[in-house]
Amino acid sequence: MKRFGLKYLYLLPAMLVLMLVTIYPLVHVVALSLHRKLLIFDISRFVGFANFEFMLGDSRFWTALGNTAYFTLVSVALELAIGLGIALLLNRSFKGRGLMRSVVLLPWAIPTVVSAKMWEWIYNADYGVLNYLLNIDINWLGSPAWALNAAVLMDVWKTTPFVAILLLAALQDIPDDLYRAARVDGAGTLKILQRITLPMILPMIWVVVIFRTLDAFRVFDAVYVLTGGGPAGSSETLSIYAYNLLFQTLQFGYGSAVALSVFICVGLITLVLIRAMRRSEW
Repeated sequence: MKRFGLKYLYLLPAMLVLMLVTIYPLVHVVALSLHRKLLIFDISRFVGFANFEFMLGDSRFWTALGNTAYFTLVSVALELAIGLGIALLLNRSFKGRGLMRSVVLLPWAIPTVVSAKMWEWIYNADYGVLNYLLNIDINWLGSPAWALNAAVLMDVWKTTPFVAILLLAALQDIPDDLYRAARVDGAGTLKILQRITLPMILPMIWVVVIFRTLDAFRVFDAVYVLTGGGPAGSSETLSIYAYNLLFQTLQFGYGSAVALSVFICVGLITLVLIRAMRRSEW
């Protein structure tokens, strides 16, 4: 009994730190979301769920939510497809394979802000290298039709190596005997991929999808540095919208409600993906 209590005593410092850095701020945000708090006009009063009612009719909120969903779906889908292709290539035996595995990780190792500034120069409409190589004239970051897609491309370039390395680790756990037996039975490359490779790495694919979906839905720094949410809000995500409300216009009440909506969406996405993962295992 004493040992049982001692275990919880050892965990107490970690639990206190967790409460200070996670639970307390979350409770404070929830409390702020129930108030109309404007520092500029020194307004602070309890309004209940009025901020959430206003949010449901806020067209800018729904635009930001749509941008966030689009960014998440497209970037995760591309990263999974390209990452799987890279992982399959790196899983083959060839000269310099170890070096290539290290080189592939370079984009992921670069800090997000640095990557965003680098891509900002690449996208420059006047002297960017992308327009020069493609021999076209597109204002990538200044056009509402291209800004969000430019941010997606930058995120795919940076995060695909992370996906590839995780999938490569799963591929290396597949016994070679399975591939040999499949080839003896006359199975082709596509059949082996469909019947052996994908089912064997499916658990890792779900891990990648869950982690990358949650990370992409909360995207802030990459898009903020690259476009600032513009032009005309065409690339503004929920995190950027919440930041602008909280720190640009100092609407702490409504800004907290929008920030809380990000938390709620992430929680719902997590539940849906975990449930889908469990069903696929059945």
